[in-house]
Amino acid sequence: MPRCPWATTEPNITYHDEEWGVPVHNDRLLFEFLILEGAQAGLSWTTILKKRGNYRKAFDGFQPEKIARYGSRDLRRLLHDAGIVRNRLKIAAAIENAKMFLAVQKEFGSFDAYLWSFVSGKPIQNRWRRTADVPARTAESDAMSRELLRSGFKFVGSTICYALMQALVTCPRHAELVG
Repeated sequence: MPRCPWATTEPNITYHDEEWGVPVHNDRLLFEFLILEGAQAGLSWTTILKKRGNYRKAFDGFQPEKIARYGSRDLRRLLHDAGIVRNRLKIAAAIENAKMFLAVQKEFGSFDAYLWSFVSGKPIQNRWRRTADVPARTAESDAMSRELLRSGFKFVGSTICYALMQALVTCPRHAELVG
């Protein structure tokens, strides 16, 4: 299968073939991506994908109800876990984001409904032809970032939010995902 230029080695190949650009409506998976995208800030996505299994184990399968109850002991445990990015701010943000995630679920019925409201409930079909054409952020990701930050989320800048939204039309999977 022809792939996007960034999907040349594992784990990028599997991620590209199975998850890249696929609309997600599962709250737990959306939470996982939110935490992983925040952890990725300043690093490569490949680094995070390689650590994804470790993140799932360290963060109780990304169960926000459990993570929201993490205390100082859990923070220390995570800071000593070589399988994840051991950045105090990113780990503390993941814990705080779990609390905010639960608050959003309560207010909106689901995190899915909240996030998808920024794109009127439908994927945006961009027409980017080259990786170089893809912007780092969009008006929609700016709005999502502003609202997430206003709600108390951390590590949710516009570029991080846009990473949750993008795909290229030249990707062989684009037609499959649009159709």
